[in-house]
Amino acid sequence: IFNDLHTFSQFQMKAGKGLEAYIMMNLTVSCPSLQNNVSMMYVQEENVPYVFFVNEKEITNSLEAVLDKKNLNTENVVDIVYQQQAVFRVRPVTRCTSSMPGHAEAVLSVSFSPDGCHLASGSGDTTVRFWDISTQTPHHVCRERQNWVLCVAWSPDGKKLASACKSGQIIIWDPETGKQIGQPLIGHKQWITSLSWEPYHRNPDCRRLASASKDCDIRIWDTILRQTSLILSSHTKAVTCIKWGGAGLLYSASEDCTIKVWRVEDGVLCRNLQCHGHWVNTLALNTDYVLRTGPFEPVGGVNPSNNKLELQQNALKRYEAVCSKGEEKLVSGSDDKVLYMWPIDKYSAEMRGHQQAVIDVKFSPDTRLIASASFDKSIKLWDGRTGKFIRSLRGNVQAVYQIAWSADSRLLVSGSADSTLKVSSLSEKPEMDLPGHADEVYAVDWSPDGLKVASGGKDKVLKLWQHYTSR
Repeated sequence: IFNDLHTFSQFQMKAGKGLEAYIMMNLTVSCPSLQNNVSMMYVQEENVPYVFFVNEKEITNSLEAVLDKKNLNTENVVDIVYQQQAVFRVRPVTRCTSSMPGHAEAVLSVSFSPDGCHLASGSGDTTVRFWDISTQTPHHVCRERQNWVLCVAWSPDGKKLASACKSGQIIIWDPETGKQIGQPLIGHKQWITSLSWEPYHRNPDCRRLASASKDCDIRIWDTILRQTSLILSSHTKAVTCIKWGGAGLLYSASEDCTIKVWRVEDGVLCRNLQCHGHWVNTLALNTDYVLRTGPFEPVGGVNPSNNKLELQQNALKRYEAVCSKGEEKLVSGSDDKVLYMWPIDKYSAEMRGHQQAVIDVKFSPDTRLIASASFDKSIKLWDGRTGKFIRSLRGNVQAVYQIAWSADSRLLVSGSADSTLKVSSLSEKPEMDLPGHADEVYAVDWSPDGLKVASGGKDKVLKLWQHYTSR
């Protein structure tokens, strides 16, 4: 009888170094029992949640549900891979708590600061606006140089915001005062498509910023000296996206169908990655979340220390916990409808399934999952380690423009041309529909503390969404 069978099972940690143990167990063992076994291995005082896999299949009920009963050999050892989940749990946002008008044109970008204390938005009305999250009112209005604000990026310490406009200028702002810091950074000949700051654990002074442009160049700026440190010129068409990794490498995607990997210290082109058959639109690193939040913990507010060295060590510790072997994973999405995963110099997974261009891709904060958004109206989930397809989320009725993960990696929010936001659980629960915008939603962001979602779009209104339980 299958329920009476036992097997030796070996527990293995999915990422990083961990304890391993062989345990004789009944095949009907449930997830709570597996949880208890791992907790006993670590002798943990607190109940740390884990997820479990066998042959890359997640154990949701019992061990027997993921085993092949016909070919089961109880003399073999079953490898059970486990991975720690976030201790905290983010509650799904359920209602709009504030509609904040003020922009005179479409909202093109929204972004919470790394510590979750500030919110910034950029618009086609040439302004950057800072918003008071507690009172949900405008805090500062910062005017650009008579051109659309296309993208914004917070420094890892949360003390500066860079904004880039269609004229090719970059301005650094102080979020506390709303004042411009120094003169604009001028050098690009066409509009800027992407911004990325140097990670905190590499330089706590947060003075270097990378920018990509339609003029085919990437520039590394010293924001204190207000000048270009390096110009990276190898792309033959517009650069669409850049990512500054935690190991001193810069990744760039372009309309020339290539991805290039640069060594930032001297500007050397390390690798030229070619596989896509059309424009490469988007990039994501498995370290994006820890690089974004730097020394700040997602729950509990700002790190109380004011010591830069301690903050830098905390940021490095968080980075190494995700990237234990110093190897970052990169995922690229393209107009050719395909995603590729790149560990070092050759793709390890080709991810097919979208029917139209892939416009956005994000790793979950725990790196276990990848979500991709497309003009084909769908979001697809992929295994963050192997690139295997998991399932599609098809709640939207028009193109999906942008997606954002909750800090606990259990929820996903999307903004779409159908004027709605969708909140998706990774379980089989139906997606939650959040109507409220009067037109296309271009930008969404989930705060690092998991409490709020911000969205903006063609209707010129910035909206804040939170969890709400009716009494």
